[in-house]
Amino acid sequence: MPVANFDGETYDRDRDGARLAYQMSAVVSMVKNGSWWTLKELSRTTGYPEASVSARLRDLRKPKFGSFNVERKYISRGLWAYRVTR
Repeated sequence: MPVANFDGETYDRDRDGARLAYQMSAVVSMVKNGSWWTLKELSRTTGYPEASVSARLRDLRKPKFGSFNVERKYISRGLWAYRVTR
């Protein structure tokens, strides 16, 4: 799992640290195989809201979380799918 080194203006380590680390772990466990996922699929599978899943995918692009390549492809009608590779 990437290092849980979150930050941001509203981030509070005591309040948010463990929750975000668990979210990251759940998202990474789903996307590590390189398959394509919609936010809805990731949300349903992990149990976390789509907005949280989307934020964790953005985090994975950051160097401190591993500089993963987060690809996206358009499906239809505003729906996108994502996959994570090295």
